[in-house]
Amino acid sequence: MKLVSFSVEDGAVKGGLWFENGVLPFDAAAAIIDSSDLDLHSASVLNVVCSAQSVIDRLTELDHEVKSGGHSDQLLPLDSLKLLAPIPRPAKNIFCVGRNYLDHVKEGYKARGTELKVPEFIQLFSKPPTTVIGTGADIRYDEQLTQKLDYEAELGLVIGKSGRDIRPENALEHIFGYTVINDVTARDLQRAHDQWFKGKGLDTSCPMGPWIVTKDEVGDAQNLDIRCTVNGEVRQSSNTAMMIFKLQTIIAELSRGLTLEAGDIIATGTPSGVGYAMEPPRLLNVGDVVEVSVSGVGTIRNTVVAA
Repeated sequence: MKLVSFSVEDGAVKGGLWFENGVLPFDAAAAIIDSSDLDLHSASVLNVVCSAQSVIDRLTELDHEVKSGGHSDQLLPLDSLKLLAPIPRPAKNIFCVGRNYLDHVKEGYKARGTELKVPEFIQLFSKPPTTVIGTGADIRYDEQLTQKLDYEAELGLVIGKSGRDIRPENALEHIFGYTVINDVTARDLQRAHDQWFKGKGLDTSCPMGPWIVTKDEVGDAQNLDIRCTVNGEVRQSSNTAMMIFKLQTIIAELSRGLTLEAGDIIATGTPSGVGYAMEPPRLLNVGDVVEVSVSGVGTIRNTVVAA
């Protein structure tokens, strides 16, 4: 099941289920299924992620019905709507894992000319909700603020079951689904501030989407191809199996003494091939088109524009 947020001609933001031949808005789904656990007429994707299991189960059944040819008259044509980030305004900052692929760690130390040290503990930072944009939206490049804008392809996971001090063996039970994230980074700000929040927290620096895919459709998320292209040229190509800290560990460690809530989003790190570490460096420029893909999840596409 793929959950999307979208806007229509009048600018209204809605949520719904995405299919190859159209989108079924939640308000249309409300007329088909009876749910006392959630008012689907006004529900957002975030509302659904946080809803009771009975709502998820009924929407899953409806998803199967539409894929079998039912309710086609209720679908909105894809060309009549604009996809937004699946959760356009997260309830709190996006949790992010830094330096979580060994090849990326190696290229970073090589680019800086320092001795390799593999992280012993998960390195965490966050991106504010104002960074989030959807596929097709523009990435702002303010050259008065930064001259080293970069890309980072990442698998994003969305929490569906709240918890604290989650045990690794139970961690995957807390995942609702997955999305694609581009952790856009101003490298010079990242270095100048000697921490990562400002360099990774600029407006439009978290393209996300195009939807949330429920975990039952993805299967083994620890074996997904991840890829980034700039103007059609492959820059990053790896697999989530190459993570240093696996998904269970990320959730368990992050939740130690810290409550993860339904709707929380975690970006799980990027592989090698980022622009600043190339020889010579190949950072983003105005006009560049960046595509980030994760197999079994989806692809987002964004263009860099002058601020």
